[in-house]
Order: sequence, then structure tokens, then C-alpha cells
Amino acid sequence: MSIIFITALFAAALAFVLGITLGFFKDFFAVPEDPAIGLIRAILPGANCGACGFPGCDSYATAVASSSAPSNACTAGGPSVAQKISAITGKDAGASVQTAAVLACQGSSLHTPLKGDYTGLKTCRGAKIAGGTKLCSWGCLGFGDCVNVCKFGALSMTNNRLPKVDYSKCTGCNVCAGECPMGLFKSVAKDQKGSIVLCSNVNPVKQMIAKTCKISCFKCGLCVKNCPEQCISLNTLIPVVDWTKCTSCGTCAEKCPSKVFKIIQRDLFA
Repeated sequence: MSIIFITALFAAALAFVLGITLGFFKDFFAVPEDPAIGLIRAILPGANCGACGFPGCDSYATAVASSSAPSNACTAGGPSVAQKISAITGKDAGASVQTAAVLACQGSSLHTPLKGDYTGLKTCRGAKIAGGTKLCSWGCLGFGDCVNVCKFGALSMTNNRLPKVDYSKCTGCNVCAGECPMGLFKSVAKDQKGSIVLCSNVNPVKQMIAKTCKISCFKCGLCVKNCPEQCISLNTLIPVVDWTKCTSCGTCAEKCPSKVFKIIQRDLFA
């Protein structure tokens, strides 16, 4: 018993000495934290979404304080946060554009038939590996992976298995875009004007498009032919709008038989 007691006493004494020593060296070699880090961190929204390019708000605040990151990289905070950070650092925040995630698909269960009963993993990634759930091989898979990762409550699933974006809450962090295995989310500036195509169906077989999704681009070319500004091209099987030329006249939206065209400032961000 005496040996055990002596060993325990020695271990306790050693632990005490080591604790005192470590505490001394911690204080001796401690590097004072830049007070700007705490001030910047308090301004950030705290979502740790990673849209700024850093693992979280703490890392971004440290990078900004050390001048290794710009003041306007926090898309979740937007221009107002950038200006506040700029006031702390004394450096110009530069141009800051507020963006939002736009889903380039309208193929809900009302428009796109299912292939059959799906019994696999109830996630979009799982469904894609299994070959998809809908006849359209390019549209939304409908399991809401994007909704699950949105930290701002800007995404919700409709009863028709299609996510809906609340643009008043969307910060443009693009986490949903990174999560979507189909690559259906586009980052669009909230002050952008012009028309946009909400479809990703690049099926080259025109006769099959209507059978797979009733609200897909049919590649009819009416948008290209009728655009008065000639700012629409169909070289990639999905119409592409040149926003530098688009006047938001709405002709493409009126002529499109499947209504895949939307006017950004009127139909999305109004």
C-alpha cells in the first residue's frame, strides 16, 4: 500500500508542477490577439457558411484583421457588413454585390413523371447515383438536400417536390449550389435586370422533351427568332441571354410555349 500511495503522491506532485510550468509558458509565450478580430467577428452573421472562402466566421475575421482577406467577402452579410468591417479596418470595402440562388428548374411532380417507385437512399445524391427518380434526367431530384444545408431558412420544399427560394432571406452564400448534385442553382445579383431561363434540360432529342417534362425548353428557337435585341443564343441546348443587351422587354417570355423564361426583376426579385 505504501508503494501505491507514494506513486500516487509522486504523480500528483508531478502533475501539479507540470501544470504550473505549462501555465507559466502559456502566459510567457502568449501572442496578444488583435482587438480588431473580436470587433469584426461581432459584426459577422455567424452562419459559418463558408461562402467567404474560409471555414467559418472566426477564420474570416482573423484573415480580414491581418489584411489577408477583403472586407466584402461575406456574402451573407452583404454590403452593410462590408461597410462596417471597412470602418474598423480603415480600408475601402470596394464594390459589394448582393446575390441570390436561383433554381434553374421548374420540373415539379406536376410536370415531370416519376420513373417508378424509388426505394433507395432518400437524398438527392443517393437518387442521382441510382439513376434519378424522374423521367427528366437533368432536373431537380426532389429530396431537399439543398433545404437541409441552408442556414438562413431561405429554402423550403413544396408539396410538389421542388424547392422554393425565399429571396428576402437568401444571402447568396451558395451552399445550396455546392450541395445540389445536379448543379441547378445559379448565383444572380439581386440588382440584375433581364430575362433568365429556368430550365436545365439539355436533351437533344426534341421529341422526348415534352414526354419527360412539360415545362422544359423544347429547343423551338422562338425566343431567338423573336428577340428584338438579338441577345439570345441557343448554342448550348439551353437559351443563354446576354444581359448586356437585354432590355427586359419580355418578348421571349411571351413567345416561349413552355414558359421557361422569367424576367428577373419582375418575376424573381420583385
